[in-house]
Amino acid sequence: MHQYIIKRLLLMIPTLLGVAVLVFLMLRVAPGDIVEMKYAGTGAFAPKEALERERAQLGLDKPLWQQFANWMWGIVQLDFGTSMWTGRAITYEIGIRLELSLQLALMATFIAVLISVPLGTLAAIKQDSWVDYFVRVFSIAGLAIPSFWLGIIILLGFLIFFQWLPPLTFTSFWVDPRANLIQLIWPALAVGYRYSAVATRMTRSAVLEVLREDYVRTARAKGLGEWVVLIRHALKNAMLPVITVIGLEFAFLVGGLVVTEQVFNLNGIGKLFVEAISQRDYTMVQSLVLLTSFVFIFVNFMVDIINAFLDPRIRYQ
Repeated sequence: MHQYIIKRLLLMIPTLLGVAVLVFLMLRVAPGDIVEMKYAGTGAFAPKEALERERAQLGLDKPLWQQFANWMWGIVQLDFGTSMWTGRAITYEIGIRLELSLQLALMATFIAVLISVPLGTLAAIKQDSWVDYFVRVFSIAGLAIPSFWLGIIILLGFLIFFQWLPPLTFTSFWVDPRANLIQLIWPALAVGYRYSAVATRMTRSAVLEVLREDYVRTARAKGLGEWVVLIRHALKNAMLPVITVIGLEFAFLVGGLVVTEQVFNLNGIGKLFVEAISQRDYTMVQSLVLLTSFVFIFVNFMVDIINAFLDPRIRYQ
C-alpha cells in the first residue's frame, strides 16, 4: 500500500508541470494586452514609454522562458506572485475566497451523498416498483434543473413568503457559525440536489450489478439477513464507481460554481476566475488554473487511495 501511495504521489508532479506549461503558453497566445486594457480603463492617454515601463514593471518584457522560470520558482517557494490587475498578492486574493468555495463544495457534496446513496440503494432493492420509479424521476429532475435556476426559485420563495434575503457579505464559520450556515445552506442545497442526481443513478446501477454477483447469492444461501448482505457485501463493492463520481463532482464544485455564486451573491473562486479572465490578469489566471488542477489531481489521488483500500485488487495490480 505504501508503494502504491508513493507511486501515485510521484505521478502528480509531471501532471502539474504539464498543466503549468500549457496554461502559460495558451495565455500568451490569447489576444489582448493587459497593459493597454489597464490604461484604457482609466480613460487617459498613455504614451508608448509609459506602456513599456508598465510592461517592464510586470515582467512582460522578459523572454517567455524567463517568465516561466520565475513563475515556477515562485510556486516552489509558495509565492504565486502579484495580481497584474489589482496589484495585491495572489495568495491574499485567493485566500479570502477559498474558504467560501471549499465550504460550499463540502456542504453540497455532503448533501449530495446524503441524498444519493440511500435513494440509489433503495431504488436498486425495490427495482421496478413505484419506489424505483419515484427515485428515477427525482434524479432525472435533478439532471434537468440547473442549480442556478433552483437557487433563483429558492430566493424568490423566501422573498415572497418570508420577506427574507441572504446577507450581502460573507460571514466566516469561525466568526458566526449560525449566520454562516444560514447563508450557505441554500446554495449548497441547490447545488447538492443537482449533483446528487448523477450519484443516485450511479448508485442504483452499481448496487443492481453487485446484487447479481455470485458471492451475494452465496451469502444469501448461507442464511445471512438481507440487510447484512447488502451492507457488508454489496455496498462496499458498489461504492467504487460512486466514490469516483462524487470525487470528481467535488473537485468541479471548488471552482465551477460561477453562475450559482452570482445568484447568491457569493464572492468565491469561480467569480474570481471570470474576473481574472476578463481583465487578462495572466498571473491570476495561471494560479487559479494551477490551483484547480491541483484540486482535481489531489481528489483523484484520494479517490484512488479509497478505492485501493476498499478493493485490494487495485493496489496489488
